[in-house]
Amino acid sequence: MSKIDLTQFEKKMIVRNMQDQDIEQIFELQKLCFPGMDPWKREHLESHLKLFPEGQFVVEYDGDIIGSCSSLIVNFDEYDDKHTWDDITDEGYITNHDPDGYNLYGIEIMVHPEFRRMKIGRRLYEARKELAAALNLKSIIIGGRIPNYHQHENEMTPRQYVEEVRNQNIYDPVLTFQIMNGFTVMRINPNYLPDDEKSSKYATLMEWNNIDYRARTKRHFKTSNPVRIMVIQYMMKNIDSFEEFAKQCEYYVDVASDYGSDFAVFPEIFTTQLMSFLDEKVPSKAVRRLSEFTEDYIEMFTHLAVRYNVNIIGGSHFVEEDEKIYNISYLFRRDGTIEKQYKIHVTPNERTWWGIQPGDAVRVFDTDCGKIAIQICYDIQFPELARFAVDQGANIIFVPFCTDDRQGYLRVRYCAQARAVENQVYTVISGTVGNLTQVENMDIQYAQSGIFTPSDFEFARDGIIGECNPNVETVVVGDVDLEILRRQRKSGTVRQLRDRRRDLFELKYKLGTEIKPERT
Repeated sequence: MSKIDLTQFEKKMIVRNMQDQDIEQIFELQKLCFPGMDPWKREHLESHLKLFPEGQFVVEYDGDIIGSCSSLIVNFDEYDDKHTWDDITDEGYITNHDPDGYNLYGIEIMVHPEFRRMKIGRRLYEARKELAAALNLKSIIIGGRIPNYHQHENEMTPRQYVEEVRNQNIYDPVLTFQIMNGFTVMRINPNYLPDDEKSSKYATLMEWNNIDYRARTKRHFKTSNPVRIMVIQYMMKNIDSFEEFAKQCEYYVDVASDYGSDFAVFPEIFTTQLMSFLDEKVPSKAVRRLSEFTEDYIEMFTHLAVRYNVNIIGGSHFVEEDEKIYNISYLFRRDGTIEKQYKIHVTPNERTWWGIQPGDAVRVFDTDCGKIAIQICYDIQFPELARFAVDQGANIIFVPFCTDDRQGYLRVRYCAQARAVENQVYTVISGTVGNLTQVENMDIQYAQSGIFTPSDFEFARDGIIGECNPNVETVVVGDVDLEILRRQRKSGTVRQLRDRRRDLFELKYKLGTEIKPERT
């Protein structure tokens, strides 16, 4: 008898994180598991994978998906006792997923009918428990169906039914399974899933406690989370050297530090002030000579950010890369690290006079004050970019700008305020004022810099935290509160982020415009 090839008998069962290529099989699985109930849409599962891929699991058996579960992290104390499935999942999109929350919330689990009693559900629950332990979460919470209740609703209340199941006098395929997996009943919620007729729309809210949870002093409920911003309305005037330019910049960073600012924000292409002593009249040549100061500029602001303990949005500067000129804004973190955002939309003026080339990636940056984005002047006039940045977690969008007349300035201002309202985000604009009489194409400036908020009761009446007087050299200092922003996104008078009609429209970005979020 020849040696038996054992691989021909193998049928591998693995539990792994969900992937995009699993989505179609999950759709088919859901139809089998929950007939008559509204299924997932592709955009739901894509949102899960984008926001919390670690919390989405599947069971694969011999190459087929036979089980899956979805979850998100929340701070459960912030939700009403009578919340619904739509409340806890933002109607299935989990855009309310909170990486700093305390609780893993399970929103769905399903097992192929032909593979039940093979402990598929137990494997998925164990995967959730391992995730909760790895992330040091306090507990797992689930809203469980009671699909056999419709057989008993004429003879007992939901509470009585739950007691009978708990005492093992009645078998319920979901509730019995959850109890056997260590979950305890917290309460019963009515109207949890409106299309769950078998449960008569009721659900049991259940919890599994992580006994290995270790309390962390840095994790606590915040009543306020202020970030102080100083906006510099920079005066463009003739100077004689880079050292003179550096002294002006250091003065403003020093002022920002004295005010305890978290960010100091300079305007777009304010380094063109250096052209006033370059004695080059041809704009295309002058901009290339300006780019020779790039290393000096970077070294100066890196030093200032660390010395004065302030994160600096270094306005923007013309940089030569591979013989092309780009308009780049740099983030100089106070820990000494540096990031950069290329201007994506180039104005006709920049293209004609200086030959500026566009960038092709929207960036979102981690800072010690949360995630931020930078959108240079013209970019804030394209609403898709701000929407994209906020979807990736940005709470503040900084907008360095440079405009020569009131009409141009108002385009930037109105669009920045519109983005603040549309995306429930803070926006900050910083512009140049004054004149550079000896510099071609940079001779006049117009600005009124400011800090803007969404428009709702929680914020300043006019949606303006602070603004400079127009066309004078000055600063404005203001606090933006990230905790108020978080609450307003969840329960404001209007909730643009949550009420978006994703069933009607969505944004898709082509290769080369991909988001590149930083990791803490």
